Amino acid sequence: MLALPGVVPFELAIPARIFGGAAVADDPLYDVVTCSVDGGPVQTHDDYSITVPYDASVLATADTVVIPPSHMLRAIIDSDGLIEDAVLRALKEIRPGTRLLAICTGSFVLAAAGLLDGRPAATHWAEAEQLQELFPAVQVDPVVLFIDDGDILTSAGAAAGIDLCLHVIRRDHGSAVASAAARACVVPPRRDGGQAQYVPRPIPPAQDGGTAVTRAWAAEQLGRPLSLVELAEHARMSVRTFTRRFRAETGVSPGTWLATQRLDYARQLLEDTDLTVDQIAGRTGLGTGTNLRQQLRETTGVSPTAYRRAFRT
Repeated sequence: MLALPGVVPFELAIPARIFGGAAVADDPLYDVVTCSVDGGPVQTHDDYSITVPYDASVLATADTVVIPPSHMLRAIIDSDGLIEDAVLRALKEIRPGTRLLAICTGSFVLAAAGLLDGRPAATHWAEAEQLQELFPAVQVDPVVLFIDDGDILTSAGAAAGIDLCLHVIRRDHGSAVASAAARACVVPPRRDGGQAQYVPRPIPPAQDGGTAVTRAWAAEQLGRPLSLVELAEHARMSVRTFTRRFRAETGVSPGTWLATQRLDYARQLLEDTDLTVDQIAGRTGLGTGTNLRQQLRETTGVSPTAYRRAFRT
């Protein structure tokens, strides 16, 4: 992890806590170290500094480099998007092919180094417009919690860094290990929806209620068809009100949310069971093995067989 001046302590602590807690039979799966540009103390965003054991040369030994956010970006990246020489030299220590993770405004650092040109990226919703304006070659997505673009992964702000790190553990070692790490931190292994549910909005009338209970109920009914009318009836709302409230709370439509839940469940069953593709398709409400194969390939780029081989726990 590279701690830059003005680093936000919460996000700096996330990778060490999440990756440091990933283990099998008490054997740690990651070795997490923290460095600064020059090895000296780093002033955080809060009223204290931190001392780190390494300078940027240790980045050359890493398989994954994490860039937490800084609240002193103006001192690191100028108004033209040019990055400070010392930080650029530090980033050049990273070996080609190293996996890069940026949490929140850490995306600005990767973008300023030219590493996000032509690639999708996430950042905090409040900073997304600025990121796009400053670096027009970056494909900024202001909605998602995180983006996995292979060797470069970026996340929204604050706690979205937890989602990103758990996703990486899931990708590296499967759902069981990621879920155990999440439980140890008392956080959900996966969160629904995107950033839209966290953007400030006028508070809806209390009588509108919420859709959380219906979402929890629907997650237990994935093996059968669920219509929008049935969901609205369960929530005791009209279809129109339910749809509006659902999108306000999750950032997606009920249909999109259901499709995501079904596919996530299918991926879990591929990882954790010996069920056939057709059996998994039936159990998750995806209907046929053909549909499951198509949905999985569109989402992950691989077949169920390849996915199971890569992520089997």
